[in-house]
Amino acid sequence: MPNKADVKAWKAQLVAQAEQQILKLTDSDRFKQYLNTLAKFHHYSTRNIDLIYAQNPQATQVAGFKQWQTAFNRTVNRGAKAIRIAAPIIKKLTPAEQKRLDTTDERAIVGYRYLPVFDVAQTSGEPVLSSKDFVKENLADHQNVTSLYNAFKDYLNQQTDLKVSEVPLATLNGAKGYFQPSTNEIVIGGDEPDNALKLKTLYHEYAHSQLHGLKSAFKDRPRAYQETQAEAVAYVAMQNIGVDTSNYSLGYVATWAKDKAVIHSALSEIQQVSNKVIELSDGLTKQLGLQEAQEGPEHDLKMLAAQSLNKSYQSLQQQVQQARNPQQKSELQNKLNDVHHEISNRTQKQLKAFSEQNPAIKQPEHNAAKTLKR
Repeated sequence: MPNKADVKAWKAQLVAQAEQQILKLTDSDRFKQYLNTLAKFHHYSTRNIDLIYAQNPQATQVAGFKQWQTAFNRTVNRGAKAIRIAAPIIKKLTPAEQKRLDTTDERAIVGYRYLPVFDVAQTSGEPVLSSKDFVKENLADHQNVTSLYNAFKDYLNQQTDLKVSEVPLATLNGAKGYFQPSTNEIVIGGDEPDNALKLKTLYHEYAHSQLHGLKSAFKDRPRAYQETQAEAVAYVAMQNIGVDTSNYSLGYVATWAKDKAVIHSALSEIQQVSNKVIELSDGLTKQLGLQEAQEGPEHDLKMLAAQSLNKSYQSLQQQVQQARNPQQKSELQNKLNDVHHEISNRTQKQLKAFSEQNPAIKQPEHNAAKTLKR
């Protein structure tokens, strides 16, 4: 079995690979195009964000009538109902007004007017890149992730000061879950149909609780740091059990932390929490009697019991069938071949031992098969 140094190196390798893949994504021309798209949209105040959500909770990208035409080559659909946002009315102050307002500013906001904007769904024309183009939610299901999710949730509720509960996805405003530091509570969308995504979300919110809770060392990190760290931990934890969430996780991280310096700094702080999550998952996996957790390259198949070896073979077969990434599929196929080879060797040894213990039983002659041919 791998020694402690091997296991430590494996965990560090998972984190390093996560960073490399995220940075690779941010270097792509498509992602740079996405950043250019974001730059064209105005950054709205909290007040206007609330106004937009109150009028259209499904809105994702909004702009004015003319801006859709000039900046995005799109037109607002006929009959579309505008979303109203507040725009300040700024007036140049007279000396008397400056004195009355006790300010030296030459201009001041004297009121607000409400301007019409439209969501991208209310327009037609050239495609507009959004975060959804990089965050794909159709993760392949994986054997036993539901059992591990339930075990991890029960562990957190029973063995820690965290409280994990579930609510309908419809109440989460598009999120999959959240962590509330003031109550130390994790809330998960209980009706999420993708079991792998549900487990990954629990890992994500648990990482927030450890990294960004009220007493945590990194609680004051900017939002981009926090989301990068939490999703990277979730990605590493899922990789450790053999589930590749890169289609979701890497895009999620990159759309939050668009600056390479932010990504590097954020990921440099996650090693400790990643190790803790992996150890918890490995322990729960063994308690549940599930398939062997993903291990490092030094994993010794000869040390596995026959039942565990067979389970590992069945699990790898399923993963090969579900894999969509050619490189990942090839790696899984190589592991499957190794397990198949070990099972074959054991079978041959068992047959040989049985033959030696029972000399009266003769092996079939090689030419016997020829008599069956027609």
